[in-house]
Amino acid sequence: MFIFSTAMKVEVTRTYLQLGSAGQLNAAYLNDAVARIERVFECPASFYRYLYREVGRLYHWIDRLPWTDNEIHAHLARPEITLWVMYSEAAPGGYFELERHSDGSIEIAYFGLLQEFIGRGLGKHLLTTAVSQAWKDGANRVWLHTCTLDDPAALPNYVKRGFEPFKKETYFTEIAPEERLRVRIEGS
Repeated sequence: MFIFSTAMKVEVTRTYLQLGSAGQLNAAYLNDAVARIERVFECPASFYRYLYREVGRLYHWIDRLPWTDNEIHAHLARPEITLWVMYSEAAPGGYFELERHSDGSIEIAYFGLLQEFIGRGLGKHLLTTAVSQAWKDGANRVWLHTCTLDDPAALPNYVKRGFEPFKKETYFTEIAPEERLRVRIEGS
């Protein structure tokens, strides 16, 4: 195994998926009283940053890391954005962020679990809740995207819930040495 000290360019495939109607959702709720999902109003910037950083730390979520507190507050204050947190036994276990678009669609813009909560069936429960909330909010279409840097279970979870791919694109990004090691191990 080689450890490199400089970032390396990697090719990434991003897949966009959608549900065109509420009936397409293959719901997978958990009958588990310890998992609850709540909308967060007036989220502290530090808590938002924590969720984003911890859920995305293994998946190259870097776009919002440099955001200031004011940028986070301004983003979350937009009327088209809602933030939802899943708690498991009172600890934050994951979140999703919905964004309404001008065409009437709602995007699941961010979605994921903290590492300690993966593998318990909570992801399908959280996704089912996110999709159901988007329909309750009046979506005419619910969509999201994933990429080859995401958890390997992400795309299969979306497809099992009924999402259908509608677009793919390829791009290049720089991966830091510690991220490359994870990608190499998981991709092997």
